[in-house]
Amino acid sequence: MIEVVPVKTQKELKAFVDFPFTLYKNHRYWIPPLKQEVYKLLDKSKNPFWDHAEREIYLAYRNKRIAGRICAIVDYNFIEFWNEKTGSFGFFECDEDEDAAKALFEQVTTFHREKGMTQYIGPVNPSTNDECGMLIEGFFTPPAIMMPHNYEYYPRLCEHAGLAKAKDLNAYYVDIKDAPFDYLERLCSIVRRRVQDLKVRPIDMNQFRNEVQRIKEVYNDAWSRNWGFVPMTDAEIDAMAENLKPLVKPELVIMIDIDNVPAAVSLSLPNYNQVLKRLNGRLGPIEMLKFLYYKNKIKEARLMIMGVRKQYRKMGLESLLFLESFRAGQKLGYTGGELSWVLEDNHSTNSEIVKMGGELYKKYRIYSGNV
Repeated sequence: MIEVVPVKTQKELKAFVDFPFTLYKNHRYWIPPLKQEVYKLLDKSKNPFWDHAEREIYLAYRNKRIAGRICAIVDYNFIEFWNEKTGSFGFFECDEDEDAAKALFEQVTTFHREKGMTQYIGPVNPSTNDECGMLIEGFFTPPAIMMPHNYEYYPRLCEHAGLAKAKDLNAYYVDIKDAPFDYLERLCSIVRRRVQDLKVRPIDMNQFRNEVQRIKEVYNDAWSRNWGFVPMTDAEIDAMAENLKPLVKPELVIMIDIDNVPAAVSLSLPNYNQVLKRLNGRLGPIEMLKFLYYKNKIKEARLMIMGVRKQYRKMGLESLLFLESFRAGQKLGYTGGELSWVLEDNHSTNSEIVKMGGELYKKYRIYSGNV
């Protein structure tokens, strides 16, 4: 017998956050998130996403034992931006239990029906500006920073519950020794000759707030019509920037200015998952010492944002971003890294990454459900 109940108490919230640590105990590739960060994501007073969104969190029980969890979400900024009544779900984790998964998605469907939605997509945790997607290919390597991992049976649970594919997201791996430095050097020399008043630079950490504002200008312009995109508010950008600031290596965040106007940006982060796997979700004094020790042993990065404002496209600026990102990684002693994620039907970007030496090694899926 499956019972699905909304999370109302602090004890139930703790059970919600703790459940994956039991589910993936001794799993070779799953990376335990920092529990304090999961609490912050879900906290309506600490995560500015909830200023324009609402949610209900659920736990599924089989015989008084937790069998799964899920979060139903309505983001009113998404609805306004796309002019469609689409909700979402996130934070889905479940035993290999089709009845539990079906009951969780039935509860999500009921939630969205009551909110007037006609469909929902997910997983998004809690939006497409955060960790999102369900792994469907590439189960036998650990995920990169801010990318999910799940059991191989998860897609089957979704499909048996009546969900269907909405969109796939691609993740590529580039070995630094395979990066086409000579090709990029030739290409970039042409771009530099053609484009006047062009400046390629790492961000200035002494002007961090100003740099964040410039990145926001590029981000909200470059991705504005991408499937699933929703603009980030100033408060969301500020919160994300504050979270990422201690993790950023400035040489891995590349800005391109043209006539002193921000035209393009790429942001790579060291793959801190190589450290998180040693912390077991905690960040106490001992874990902080581990973090400080192991962060210097990171040998990979994830290129997680690359965008060019619409008016500056078809000028070859992407090649400059790739070249400077690869150079920075090489100087840091990195052996390679992930470029993710890319919409499956963004053919130009997928093709460009392959030219950069990228190997498609993981796929993630966003599912949709009808209400």
